[in-house]
Amino acid sequence: MTDERPPVTEDDLHAYVDGFLDEDHRRAVEAFLTDHPQEAADVAAWQAQAANLKAAFSSYARSNEFDETMVRPVPSLTQNTPWRKVALLAASLVLFLSGAAAGIYADRFLGGTLSVETASALESLPAQSKSAFLIYTSEKRHPVEVGADQQEHLVTWLGKRLDYKLVAPDLRPKGYSLVGGRLVPVNGKAGAMLMYENAAGKRLTMLLGKNPENAETSFRFESSGTVETFYWIDGSIGYAVTAELSRAELQAIAEECYRQFES
Repeated sequence: MTDERPPVTEDDLHAYVDGFLDEDHRRAVEAFLTDHPQEAADVAAWQAQAANLKAAFSSYARSNEFDETMVRPVPSLTQNTPWRKVALLAASLVLFLSGAAAGIYADRFLGGTLSVETASALESLPAQSKSAFLIYTSEKRHPVEVGADQQEHLVTWLGKRLDYKLVAPDLRPKGYSLVGGRLVPVNGKAGAMLMYENAAGKRLTMLLGKNPENAETSFRFESSGTVETFYWIDGSIGYAVTAELSRAELQAIAEECYRQFES
C-alpha cells in the first residue's frame, strides 16, 4: 500500500522543535525522524541550541504576569502568507520565549507581536553580516575606514549615521582587540561594521543596522559552512556577530557584546 502521508519538510522540523505542531503532525514528524537519522541529528542539534540560549540568559530571569500575551497570533498574517515567514516568526518568538517566558527582557516584549517587516529584516541580517565578514576580514591593508586609534571618532561618526549612541564593545577579556570600523549598507540604510582581531590574527565582525519599525528583541543563530553568526534585533537596532569560531565561542562573545550595549 502506498504511503499517503505528506512529506516532512525542513519547515516541519523547525516547527516541531519550536513546539508549533498539533498532535497528529508531531507524531508524523517523530515517525519520520525514527527512519531518518541525519534529520534526527539535526533536530537534536537545534533543540540543544535553544537550550543553550535559555541557559545563557537565564541569570536575568524574572517572571511577568503579561508573558502569555507574547504568544497571541499575529493578526496581519493571512492564509496566503508563505510558511517560511510564519515559521520564522514562530521560531524567533520561541527562541526569545525560551528566556522570556521565564521573564528575560519581558518588559521589552509587551509592545506587540513581530511584524512581517521585522521578520524580513531579521532574516536578511545574517546574510549581510556574513558578506561583510568575508569581504572585509580578508582585506589586508584597508579592512576598516577608521582605525581603533580613533575609536572616539569612530563611534561618534557611525552613531550619528545610525542615530544611535554607539559603543564599541571591549572584547579584550575574550582575546579580541578592536581593529576599527566602517560605514556599510544594511537593508538599504546606513549601517555600521566593527572589526576585532585576536593575537593569532583571527578576525570577527559585528554588523549593526537600523530597523525603526521594530519594538521586539529576538535572538538567533545561523551557520554557513565554517562561518557562524549570532544575531538579534533589540529595539530599533539589529546586531550580528560573525566569525569562523565554534558556536559556543561565538555565543560567549555575542553575549558580552549584548551586555555592553545594554549597559
